[in-house]
Amino acid sequence: MNTIYRGDITTARGRLLAWVDALFVDHAVFRLVWSNLATVAPGRLYRCNHPTPGRLAALTRRLGLKTLINLRGPTGNGSDALSRAAAARLGLDFIDMALESRGAPRRDRILRLHEIYRSMRAPALLHCKSGADRAGLAAGLFVLFEGGTAGDALRQLSLRFGHIRQARTGILDAFFLRWQREGEGRKPFLDWVREDYDEAALRRDFHANGLASFINDWVLAHE
Repeated sequence: MNTIYRGDITTARGRLLAWVDALFVDHAVFRLVWSNLATVAPGRLYRCNHPTPGRLAALTRRLGLKTLINLRGPTGNGSDALSRAAAARLGLDFIDMALESRGAPRRDRILRLHEIYRSMRAPALLHCKSGADRAGLAAGLFVLFEGGTAGDALRQLSLRFGHIRQARTGILDAFFLRWQREGEGRKPFLDWVREDYDEAALRRDFHANGLASFINDWVLAHE
């Protein structure tokens, strides 16, 4: 994780360094003016790109948020420090739930996310960096946990959110498609995850487009 933030968020210098790092290293300057906020389940779960403190405060007032789910995990960068401080000020439960955007979804993390959804205070907002890939995976998993179809889950991974299925991030689409092919209509999703899902096979069988991956990883700078 690239970061210049080494400060203490409680000091003026630390806050300044956190903002400089967030805006110009973590690309939050673009998130000041653009958000891909969307409803996953009204009154229960929402998704977006990494919200700035001001946007998080506005969304908390507007949606009545109780929980913030950080799909990036503890990064130690300025955006992370500002989010944790903002969540504390707003009285939000802050949950770290790191997911992968370019690897086969891990069984243990899928099961942990299911437990988080079961026990969290709602409404909750989940975010990654761009709100395109990990947020799409987490939203799609919520849809499946609630009994939705693979087709419903795949709609959470779309260009509308900035997701490019031809790139390496397309392995997330491949995960939902594998469930559709192997288990949908035959057994509950969580049973398939526990008993049948083969992470190694998914990694082996998925092949990304090199140009699409370059655009996604370096031009759009999706994490």
